[in-house]
This record gives sequence, C-alpha cells and structure tokens, in this order.
Amino acid sequence: MNASAAQLTPTETRWLNAATPVLNYAKTLSLPIDIIVQPQAGPNDVPFAMGFADGRCKLVLSMRGNANAETILADVPDERRDVLIEAMTAHEVGHCWRYAQGNWHALPAGFTEVGEEFSDNPELLALSKQMRETRREEGYSDLVALAWTQHYHPDQYGHVYGWLRKVRDDQPVSHGSHDTRTWLNLATRGDVFGRAASPFDQAATLWSAGLLVHE
Repeated sequence: MNASAAQLTPTETRWLNAATPVLNYAKTLSLPIDIIVQPQAGPNDVPFAMGFADGRCKLVLSMRGNANAETILADVPDERRDVLIEAMTAHEVGHCWRYAQGNWHALPAGFTEVGEEFSDNPELLALSKQMRETRREEGYSDLVALAWTQHYHPDQYGHVYGWLRKVRDDQPVSHGSHDTRTWLNLATRGDVFGRAASPFDQAATLWSAGLLVHE
C-alpha cells in the first residue's frame, strides 16, 4: 500500500520523514521493503514494526487510534525525536536484512544451542524456544540501530543508547522476548563497533559475542 502525503497524518509524516535516510540506504541494497500504513491500529499493534509476507518485508505503521504512538517518545524533547525514529527504523531494517539473507532465527555459522529444557507441556517448550529466538533477533537489531547511529550521528550515540537502554530496562520480564540487555551491555560506547562495510556487519560481531554470554 502506498500512501500519498495528503493521506498521511502529521505523526505518520513525521516518522516517515525521519525514517527516510535508513529507507534510502535499504533501497541501495535492494532490500524488499513495502511500507504499509494501517487505517486503524488493532488493539495489540505496536506503532512501528516489521513483518514478512510473500518473500518481502513489510514496514507497518499502526499509529491511528494507537495511544502508544503518542507516548513512545513523550518524554523526549521534540528536537531530539527524529534521531530516535531513525534508529528505530534501522532496527526494523535490521530485521529485514536477516530475513532477506535467509538467516531469520538462525544462529551464526559455528554456533550451536547447548543445554536442554524439560517440561511435560510441549507448548511451553515451544514458547520458550520462540522467546529465545525472538530475543536474539531483537538483540541483533538493537545493535544495528546503534551501529547506524555511531556511523551517521556519533554525537547522538549517548542519547540513542540511553533511550534504548531505558526501554529495555523497563521490560516486565527478565529474559523476555525483548530483553536485549546482554547485547546492550557490550555497546555502551559507540567506538566498540568496528569498521565493517555495513551496520549489519558491524552488529554481527558484537551479536556473536553476546550469544556466548550465558542466558
């Protein structure tokens, strides 16, 4: 779905304008991203998310009628919001990169999951596995967001890291699907990212290091 500027709300326009540098970069890599603007958010929709369908990535804006769209940056001064939106976009494009490379939920070469969980309920085991896989993907994409920020907005790295850290610290359950603190602990400074050609490669090194940390 393509939305013309006349159809977009001011909030949607703000977010898409701030996302443009990352989306333009993704375009140079031929990442298959479609932008979808929901006419009405569902009860459990997050304002800004990446999905996948038919071999393509779907960047979905669910902001209309979504209270979270107004509150997610409510504590951030207006002039400092765009760099956070840009970082969030890099996070979502990190998901698309993993999907497009055929690596979604896959461990890097040479890594094997060790340990074994036991439960009489197979649904609980499947849910635990899904949570671990999601947490790993979220950790990778958080690192992509920070690598992007370090490259394009190094003076804003502390601001972006601090905001992201607060979001992850506020997770209701330790080791939940979005508890990425294992990886954030490795990236307190922007200079930890190497000089790899892309933010995806820069993130991969720290991501692998985080996978070695006992969960």
